[in-house]
Amino acid sequence: MSTVIQASTEIDLEGAAVARKKPEDSTDRELVARLVDQARVEGVELAGENGLLGQLTKLVLESALEGEITDHLGHGKHERSGNETGNTRNGSRSKTVLADVGPVEISVPRNRDGSFEPKIVRKRQRRLSGVDEMVISLAARGLTTGEISAHLAEVYGAEVSKQTISTIIDKVLDGMAEWQNRPLDPVYPVIFIDAIHVKLREGQVANRPIYIALAVTVDGERDILGLWAGDGGEGAKFWLHVLTEIKNRGVTDALMVVCDGLKGLPQAIETVWPQAVVQTCVVHLLRASFRYAARQHWDAIAKALKPVYTAPTEAAALERFYEFTETWGGKYPLWEDAWAEFVPFLNFDTEIRRVICSTNAIESVNARIRRVVKARGHFPNEQAALKCVYMAIMSLDPTGKGRKRWITRWKAALNAFAITFDGRLTPTTR
Repeated sequence: MSTVIQASTEIDLEGAAVARKKPEDSTDRELVARLVDQARVEGVELAGENGLLGQLTKLVLESALEGEITDHLGHGKHERSGNETGNTRNGSRSKTVLADVGPVEISVPRNRDGSFEPKIVRKRQRRLSGVDEMVISLAARGLTTGEISAHLAEVYGAEVSKQTISTIIDKVLDGMAEWQNRPLDPVYPVIFIDAIHVKLREGQVANRPIYIALAVTVDGERDILGLWAGDGGEGAKFWLHVLTEIKNRGVTDALMVVCDGLKGLPQAIETVWPQAVVQTCVVHLLRASFRYAARQHWDAIAKALKPVYTAPTEAAALERFYEFTETWGGKYPLWEDAWAEFVPFLNFDTEIRRVICSTNAIESVNARIRRVVKARGHFPNEQAALKCVYMAIMSLDPTGKGRKRWITRWKAALNAFAITFDGRLTPTTR
């Protein structure tokens, strides 16, 4: 270890002269290249136990800690000015911390009166922040505490107990409570609502709905408004409770609410936002239609129904639907029952139709959640299920590229909303 650290020190000294002649970025690359070459010559691996990355992490942390104690004491190492107060350096203690590159043993400096409180690696801290983020990220992808522990041991050679991992994951609960109760925008162009089902083993394993509301902001961004665990099956009465809570958090108006064909749901939406246009998801109607036919007829039914939901007007859609029922036998009462909530989008131009004719916007979120839920199987209680779903949605867009795609996709539709709902769609400041 000392060979590599000494080599890095020599490179730093040489690099100081090079830096006068070359740009900083070029100098940094030279330093890194020399360190890697030196490690290769000495037979030191890049990662793993006693690897180059671990040694560099040790060097950086110890340098930062040395800088902290110098600032705290007001004098450098071996300077006599500290003798006046008597509060001088008092050796160091060894400590092992878990970093992204694995366990790293560092020397933490001490002072005589014990007043030094390091910030870069706090007292009793055994993990750097990146490790906590890694654990939460793995949990958000459905791994159990045992699987995460095994992963850290296999990849990083770090022994982290399941209890420690559980403690790290539980940190998200504070953030979840704050997120669930945060104030919302006063108006949303569109709110998509849907529910997924998870298995809870409270007494006996049973399906329970998790209600999800996803809104599109006036800036075209995706905003998941909250998560709610329900009792029994999905019901309009509980949706009324959810929508009322959303309204109480500041949402005074929703231009359109897109939902499935749940009985009583349109009335619940109208109770909370009387001016909202309720749109039944076309995809849900298509899926429900398949229940009335054999599997080999599904493709033909989907093709026959396409002229209905792509018709230019409601009258034309009704005419196409009559043609469909004549061909397929009139066994599709769900279309007639949901007709009033199916046709609203036919009154809008193609830009609005394209984004609100289905709940695909929220279905993509649900698909991610279902993958995580399936990996976990079932949950011991409601809180564990909500925590898992929350972590899944918090990890939906780690790079921010999805946010850009949403804004681009919704730009034309929002312009159409501003014209169609004149005066109701107003920009808000978060």
